[in-house]
Amino acid sequence: MPTVVVIEKLIFVYNDISGARNLVLDTFHKTFRPASYECNLCQITFGLFTENTKWKKYKNESHWPMTFLHKDEFAKQYASKFGYKFSYPIILVEGKNGLQVLIGADEINQLNSVDDLIAAVQKKYG
Repeated sequence: MPTVVVIEKLIFVYNDISGARNLVLDTFHKTFRPASYECNLCQITFGLFTENTKWKKYKNESHWPMTFLHKDEFAKQYASKFGYKFSYPIILVEGKNGLQVLIGADEINQLNSVDDLIAAVQKKYG
């Protein structure tokens, strides 16, 4: 019988480090070397300067609480509690039993658009 996961929230962790300096570097990287940019989750959900409109609408209308963190922010908030080691980007489910992977880095890196990301999330948990 499949395990039922009770979702308290979805945690989206970008394969990037927080901070204004990194934001500027990422913008240049996305502009001049997009094929080598290391965070497909960032690439899909954000343009150069703003959040993708379709993604923003989806997350605002979602019935799940969502948290968005850079990998350094995630490490500060969760590593000491759970000791998890993940490859990024990743989408996690936080529930009563801790963290579980909803969509791993390999799957996220195969996505090509916001529509693909939304479909992947909905496929896993409606």
